[in-house]
Amino acid sequence: MFRALAPLAPLALLAACASDPTVYPSLAPRPVEKLGFAEPATPPPAPTVQDPALEQELAAITVKGNTAARDFDKAAARAETLARAARGAKVGSDAWIAAQTAIADLDALRSSYGDTVGALDDLAAQRAAALQPAYPALEQALVNARATAQTQTERIDALAGSLPGA
Repeated sequence: MFRALAPLAPLALLAACASDPTVYPSLAPRPVEKLGFAEPATPPPAPTVQDPALEQELAAITVKGNTAARDFDKAAARAETLARAARGAKVGSDAWIAAQTAIADLDALRSSYGDTVGALDDLAAQRAAALQPAYPALEQALVNARATAQTQTERIDALAGSLPGA
């Protein structure tokens, strides 16, 4: 049977070569190319789901931070009084040493408040690492804590700057 078809094989190959050589694939834009290069619209943010465990942890950190901030404010008031008394005093005098000691105590209290900022930062970092959306209460607590820490730093710097240097 193959012998009978053998003379037809060259004809079949010749017929394939005889197709129109001027027909090429279309250069018209394909459907996907008509879509353009614009970024797709971002989906709306997912609604915030209450997280009772996070809320409880935030409350505990906030209470600790409020206590540290009150302690700082009390010590800052005392340091301001001592710094006012030491403004005209010489470096190394008892009034100057008392004011410098009070300012050093403020640094320690600022550090304890810094623990609050660190704890809030850790919570935010854990949420980000878990690819969870921002939690508004946590974000607001972080903003408030950072502002308080900045205010404490500025207050210490102002007190230290009001005293003559050693």
